Amino acid sequence: MPTALIVHGIYGNPEENWFPWLKGELKKLGVETYVPFFPTKENLKPEDWWEAFAPYEKYIDSDTILIGHSLGVAFLLKVLEKHTVRASFFVASAWGDMPYNKFQPVMAPIADQVFDWKRIRKHCAHFEVFHSDNDPYPRLERGETLAKNLGAKLTVIQGAGHFNKDAGYTTFPLLLERIMTICLHNKK
Repeated sequence: MPTALIVHGIYGNPEENWFPWLKGELKKLGVETYVPFFPTKENLKPEDWWEAFAPYEKYIDSDTILIGHSLGVAFLLKVLEKHTVRASFFVASAWGDMPYNKFQPVMAPIADQVFDWKRIRKHCAHFEVFHSDNDPYPRLERGETLAKNLGAKLTVIQGAGHFNKDAGYTTFPLLLERIMTICLHNKK
């Protein structure tokens, strides 16, 4: 069975939104799932997140499922430059320059990096991108551009906001369904 890693966004934590629910559902299916805590602080550097991620890096192999939310997507794109995994699912993708985003000054060191798209695509056989038509932080064009860069399926969900608790996302059945279909039933 594969392992899964869920990476939260800026000002986030492993116990919020749909992360505990998804971890529990994947555990029921026999998928060992990890949800590391990543710091938010002044003068945040990518190294701060790599340090938090270090204990979990040993779980990444060609059968791993990566799930990123918000800034967690940008971090996982850098992970994919180094590691080969089975599939990646990106939700409310915060990456690149987003001058309209009030969190951009804190996020920029991780979000606004150069990504090696060719290498990333080489290291993952299947990508899916979920975005909302009304996300107040990364706008829909971030999801559209990410899907294009990855050759990924883009699912736009009406009125889902930032896919967080404030938007009613304490569960995410569609994401679980897609993970099960792609990763646990070997279907495309």
